Order: sequence, then C-alpha cells, then structure tokens
Amino acid sequence: MKIALVTGASAGIGEATARRLLADGYRVFAAARRLDRMASLADAGAELIDLDLTVDASIVAAMETIRAKAGRIDILVNNAGYGSYGALEDVPMEEARRQVEVNLFGLARLCQLATPMMRAQKDGTIVNVTSIGGKFGEPFGAWYHATKFAVEGLSDCLRMELRPFGIRVVVIEPGAIRTEWGGIAHQSLLERSGDSAYAPYAQRHAAMLGSADSFTFASPPEVVANIIAKAAAARRPRIRYAIGGGAKTFLLLVTLLPDRMLDALMWRMSQSGRVG
Repeated sequence: MKIALVTGASAGIGEATARRLLADGYRVFAAARRLDRMASLADAGAELIDLDLTVDASIVAAMETIRAKAGRIDILVNNAGYGSYGALEDVPMEEARRQVEVNLFGLARLCQLATPMMRAQKDGTIVNVTSIGGKFGEPFGAWYHATKFAVEGLSDCLRMELRPFGIRVVVIEPGAIRTEWGGIAHQSLLERSGDSAYAPYAQRHAAMLGSADSFTFASPPEVVANIIAKAAAARRPRIRYAIGGGAKTFLLLVTLLPDRMLDALMWRMSQSGRVG
C-alpha cells in the first residue's frame, strides 16, 4: 500500500484529494491545523495529523509521525496555502512573512524532510499545488502571487535535482475552483485596504474575489483532486497540469498578450467586480 501525505486537507482541494487517494487504495495521512474539520476524513479511513506550516517543530513532528507509523512516504501533496490580499503598502510585514511561511517555506520544509525517505526508496512523487496565479499578477495580490511564482521556480529546480533518485516533482496549476479561498482573500483585502487610499479600487476587487464561487466557469475541487491522483499514479507524469475553471485560457493569454495588454485586462476584470 502506498503512503500519501496531503496538506491543507480540512477543506477544498486538500479534502477532495485525500478522499480520492483513499478511494484509490492509498494509506492517507491528512494534515491541517483544523483537526475538527477533518472528522469525516477520519471516518473515511484517513489518519489525521495536526500541522502548522508556520512552526518548524510541527512540520518535523508530522513527518516523524509518518516515518514511525508507515516507515515510508510515496506521495507528498503540498496543497496547504491561502491568499493574503491587500495593497503592498497596506499589508503589515508580519502578515507578509506569514504568507511566505505558509505558501512557500512550509512547503519547502516538507520537501526537505520527505526527500531522504523517497531517495532511500528510489521512488516517490512530490506534488506542489501552485495556481495559474504563479504565471501572472493581479492588483492587491502581491504577496500571494509572489509565493506562487516562487513555488513554480522552486519546483523546477527541485525536479532536476531529484531526477537521479527516481523522485518526480509535479506542479498543479488550478484555475477558478469552488473553495473557501475566494472568501478568505476577499476578507483579507477589505481588512487591509478597504479603508485606505486604495479603498474604491480594493473594494471592487474584493467583490470580484468574493464572487469566485459563483463564477460560471469555476470547477469543483474534485476536478483538481482527480488530476493529482492521475499524476501520483503515473510513472512519467507531466511536469505541469493546468486544470479547472479557465486555467488553460488564462495561461494562453499570458503567453500571447504583451505585458501592458495583460495588465489592462487584469485591471479591467479587477474593477468590474466580477469575472464570469
């Protein structure tokens, strides 16, 4: 039986992925800060791990738990993350550092700790969930997009480093997905910039983020979970999978449009208060 660790498993893509891997016969360790939110996953057969990606001791303890209970790890799904929004001028550096800790450093630390076990096995797959936002920016999302750009680059380097050891590194780039993400980003933007010099623009952008669940092209998290399961099972998975609402269309526009035209498009979408 293959062993999988899924982070951010208390909701959304992480929960859907844990359920899909359980259905596929994996022994799944589901990790998140909100253990109470994962009771149904435990009922389904997942083993729960309390994980705070801003605390190194918590990350080390999580991996040691898997080592002690299972003795190996075959699939690491780095899904945990959130969107911290606000004009760069308005976001306190403490919050900026937390965004980077959760979305980038925590992910990297888990890779560090999983790699020795995978190297000893001469096999393993690391799946890093980024975003189409790792390829372009938007107003008020500087710190979030910075972390996703960084995970893209980290994954590219890691993939080449681990190739000699039979370890695969896969990037998943979701588009619009029906999860809690939009609501959290909406709230953080209003808290940071809703009353600042950027208020009229931030409020319109927040309205767009808050309506993400109702985008006509948004996909359910199971769409992403299915792709993660496909990549995990493949001996030669694709390097990147763009999946979910509008992902391939947006990434095509990034490659085709000049920077100024892309900026104008993103600003227009931002200030319309909606995308679809």
